[in-house]
Amino acid sequence: MGKEALNVRAAAELFDKANDILGYDLLNLCIDGPKEKLNSTVISQPAIYVTSLAAVEVLRAREEGQSVINSVDVTCGLSLGEYTALAFAGAFSFEDGLKLVKLRGEAMQDASDAANSAMVSVIGLDSEKVQQLCDAANEDVDEKERVQIANFLCPGNYAVSGGVKGIEAVEAKAKSFKARMTVRLAVAGAFHTSFMQPAVSRLESALAATEIRSPRIPVISNVDAQPHSDPDTIKKILAQQQVTSPVQWETTVTTLLGRGLEKSYELGPGKVIA
Repeated sequence: MGKEALNVRAAAELFDKANDILGYDLLNLCIDGPKEKLNSTVISQPAIYVTSLAAVEVLRAREEGQSVINSVDVTCGLSLGEYTALAFAGAFSFEDGLKLVKLRGEAMQDASDAANSAMVSVIGLDSEKVQQLCDAANEDVDEKERVQIANFLCPGNYAVSGGVKGIEAVEAKAKSFKARMTVRLAVAGAFHTSFMQPAVSRLESALAATEIRSPRIPVISNVDAQPHSDPDTIKKILAQQQVTSPVQWETTVTTLLGRGLEKSYELGPGKVIA
């Protein structure tokens, strides 16, 4: 992960800046692991943010790369990627974004540690059927174990978050709902649900102290699949809703297509979104 950054000075410099802010060698962890450490949300969130913005620099260094970047007139990011998109759009500096992402990772890890929770991808069902599956699972567990759709990714792929017992109930019942399969996610806990509420006040404090500007191009929010230009609104969304509300990725993409999206670029580690 991030290996190409070694060959592009501007990309490598972002990792150097990140090391000073984080206090450890991020690129080394990205390239050499260990995987378990890189998968921990405290490390993976800064790693994805920095690698994604380094990917912008790798693109910029390519032939015609700068003109591609100049042509971009809307941006968005999935979950943590919303911070990357806001940084790309000039809403805050690389450094301020990284400080926020570092805190977000730590706050979400602490919230995860406070409750026994998990996430699972349900493959092969539409969102209505996944909701019915969640309802069925919730009938079998206590209220504190309940589950909900956390990531509306695309038709046939939805991530469910909640208490471990609720997630186990989803896995047990999925076949009877004709799901193709379920895949337990390598995350710390029930992201994008009320399980993350303990992270909100810490994010609010950090965002209150961060300068946020109006983005130079629209950034589509995960929370409501709409762009927001008012800095105070952006702060409120990032603090209060972006960690506790479902990611509306499917609606984001259909909104972009409905507004005439012709071409898009995925900048980051891997090609999951593409």
